[in-house]
Amino acid sequence: MTPRENLLRALRRQGFETVPVDCNAFCPSQREAFRNRFGHDDVEGYFGVPFRGVGLGLRATFGDPRQLYKVETPPPDTEFDAWGVGHSHQPGCHHMTRMHHPLGGDPSLADVAGYPLPTMPDGAQEALEAKVRGVHARGLAIKGAMACTVWETAWYIRSMEGLMMDMLDDDPRATALLDRVTALSCERIRRFAAAGSDIIELGDDIGMQSTPMMNPDLWRKWLKPRLAAVIRAGREVKPDLLVFYHSCGFVLPFLEDLIEVGVDILNPVQPECMDFADVHARTGGRLSYWGTIGTQRLLPFGTPDEVRAAVRRNLDICGASGGIVIGPTHMVEPEVPWENLEAMRLAALS
Repeated sequence: MTPRENLLRALRRQGFETVPVDCNAFCPSQREAFRNRFGHDDVEGYFGVPFRGVGLGLRATFGDPRQLYKVETPPPDTEFDAWGVGHSHQPGCHHMTRMHHPLGGDPSLADVAGYPLPTMPDGAQEALEAKVRGVHARGLAIKGAMACTVWETAWYIRSMEGLMMDMLDDDPRATALLDRVTALSCERIRRFAAAGSDIIELGDDIGMQSTPMMNPDLWRKWLKPRLAAVIRAGREVKPDLLVFYHSCGFVLPFLEDLIEVGVDILNPVQPECMDFADVHARTGGRLSYWGTIGTQRLLPFGTPDEVRAAVRRNLDICGASGGIVIGPTHMVEPEVPWENLEAMRLAALS
């Protein structure tokens, strides 16, 4: 089997020849350390990652992004993305940034309804299709990048507290913003599906360390139907599209809902927040899992033996049918020793 075939069989719980591994999200200092160690940047090749992620470029539709801000003035070093969301660098934050929300405060409904959302640039679909053909020709799968699908993109624009208050108050501003973001996500997933993507990465963080980020009923009212609409839009174009859903943290209350709307793969299944054996007992045979090797404690502070034991435990839980991609549950940060990453890789391959 090609790496692509092996990955797709494992994700469909149809068995596998080799355990799929994903380890390509390195922070800048870890990527530099890898380059110094091996003399190249091919992290994906070294770990045998069986897919490549592809994006669908977005083009901003505003002029000066600072004109979008009515409440705050972003710092001079702020960088603005295609949504108009600002990202400024703070001392001691390394590669992380502070976020600035253009619709923070108390915008009017007209402000929300008329806010300039991005669009796809000319030639984006043709470029995406060419990338997909190239990756497939190498025997690798394609994972389309659409994280921050509805909730996160909307609160990045509005601010988390602003959007949560709008939702709690049944404010039409919440409906307007969420519907507009959802419509654009539906268009994007159709394009990924039409290009032949094997997997689509959706996601909105809805869990915290030990609790949900919001009352599950609030999520079911506002966000579940919109997530379902996005998944439905993709499957109308490509019925066998595998849906990967990312949320950090504790998401046990949402698992049945995620399965109901069509999620196939849960990521990252943080062991510091949920016990993988419990998650599998509840959803095994209906979900596959991607990650499971903790970046809060195990990888930065555990021993290679502990890492190997965690990999083998999780593989044993899933059994011969598969349903798991082994990898870190989030970005590999500076504290993670190389020996632990190597232990994870070799344990998966042994």
